[in-house]
Amino acid sequence: MTYFQYFDTVSYIYSYKYDTKTEFESNCAIAEDVLSYYHKLFDIYYEYEGVTNLCTINKNAGKEALTVDRELIVFLEYCKELYELTGGKMNPMLGSVLRIWHDARTLATENPSQAALPALSVLEEADRHTDFGLLEIDESKCTVRISDPAASIDVGAVAKGYAVEMAARALEEKGITSYVFNVGGNIRIIGTKPDGDGWVTGIKDPKNPDYSYSMYLKISDTACVTSGVYERFFTVNGNRYHHIIDPDTLMPADYFDSVTILTEHSGLADALSTALFCMSYADGKALIEAIPGVEAVWIFGDGSTEKSSGVTPFDYNNKK
Repeated sequence: MTYFQYFDTVSYIYSYKYDTKTEFESNCAIAEDVLSYYHKLFDIYYEYEGVTNLCTINKNAGKEALTVDRELIVFLEYCKELYELTGGKMNPMLGSVLRIWHDARTLATENPSQAALPALSVLEEADRHTDFGLLEIDESKCTVRISDPAASIDVGAVAKGYAVEMAARALEEKGITSYVFNVGGNIRIIGTKPDGDGWVTGIKDPKNPDYSYSMYLKISDTACVTSGVYERFFTVNGNRYHHIIDPDTLMPADYFDSVTILTEHSGLADALSTALFCMSYADGKALIEAIPGVEAVWIFGDGSTEKSSGVTPFDYNNKK
């Protein structure tokens, strides 16, 4: 099944369990309902009738607290955990900075002759409004408030992966196995193939992402998420600037060409792929080794790779 309307990307759901067309469509409908719900809940650009979402919260910054769905409270508390886990490298309150980069990328796409980098002074002013403490979450009252009118939430580093995880869990609760989600390259696998084998997936070659792979992996019952320089970018004076912004420099991170995370929770994989992309290899490796059940693959600008101890590349030519 293919969808085009969620998280600004193409989404696929595959079944390998030999279910009937009716069963497959029914299961996809369950997953689609979850993806649709979280797409609306996490949207920072548009509001939807009957939903108090992140766009509404951003528009209300500096004003009164808003009552939200319990699911949004749970998600934002999870974001807080990730913020602390990554030492602020995954910061959902970086919205004021990311908006500036988004606008620059949009202008460069629509009017290439006007492409320009944001002024550092403008970025630094925006950075004054990115403290996580500006986000006030009241679990008991189920309310959210941004205390600074110049601050805003942007959960692009984790939203898609989290939504995919919730969709996968909705199927798992029905006892469904042998399904694969691919939402804009965020892979989440439920179980194994019916014969117990895993699926082969490739980590794209950042220099030639449409045609070649740097490494293959055989995976099952896990999530696999990659952040890379080739995903979204714009060009200024012949130089490419990608969309993953380092909170410390306020510029596109330049440690690697891609970082891939393997772990059970798709939201965690999504967040860590962004966070490690903005860390040195040594810091990222130390973080990965401190979190049980997480593996990583780093691809550097010169094409060389590093991987954590639990990663075993799959020899695609010899099928082993």
